[in-house]
Amino acid sequence: MNNLILQIDTSTAVCSVALSENGQTLQVIDLDEPNAHAAKLTILIEEILKQTGRKMQDLNAVAVSMGPGSYTGLRIGVSTAKGLCYALDIPLIAINTLEALFLGYKGQFGLTEDEAYLPMLDARRMEVYTAVYNHNAILERATSAEIIDVDYFNELLLNYHRVHLFGSGADKFQDLFSATDRVDVLSGFNVSAAFLSPLAFDKFQRKEFEDVAYFEPFYLKDFVVTPTKKKVGLL
Repeated sequence: MNNLILQIDTSTAVCSVALSENGQTLQVIDLDEPNAHAAKLTILIEEILKQTGRKMQDLNAVAVSMGPGSYTGLRIGVSTAKGLCYALDIPLIAINTLEALFLGYKGQFGLTEDEAYLPMLDARRMEVYTAVYNHNAILERATSAEIIDVDYFNELLLNYHRVHLFGSGADKFQDLFSATDRVDVLSGFNVSAAFLSPLAFDKFQRKEFEDVAYFEPFYLKDFVVTPTKKKVGLL
């Protein structure tokens, strides 16, 4: 039996949609442009179905990158996924964004013994959302929000020969760790809905579905609204 899963990742500035069948990616569209989530997510979904010759009614489930990540992006992606699941009466699958990012890296570059791997998503300033995986693809430290400085990895490097940073959060540390070869920063490695394929299929087989009515993204941190400064006029 062929299991067709639509996959959505809007956790960062990249608006990404993929279609997978039995855990194998059939097609993916990654769009990195301003306001793409709100303006073009549904268009990308229609386009990917058209490119693969499939229809909405062919879908067996929708998988969504659940976070952490951009508050607005996650809200749009999850809302769209829930709407499709409700309309088509199919299950919703949620995937941790950092786990998918790690598996995407592993699939492209492989893993080296005695080295640690940190998928990173940009938060603000020097803060990132990250987790730590070892060379056996085992999660060593769960998802958390961290402020990174030049000494941050000293303790981790007592146990590992090298640490690898990748994802939108890693890009801003290229200069900070340029003086050491024990902290490897891979720039320009972004999230993709294609990275969800094996995880989504595994959860589909195990029937690990979310409650469409009550599921919420994994924001990790509360959304902070910056108050608008009041203009003081002259009397």
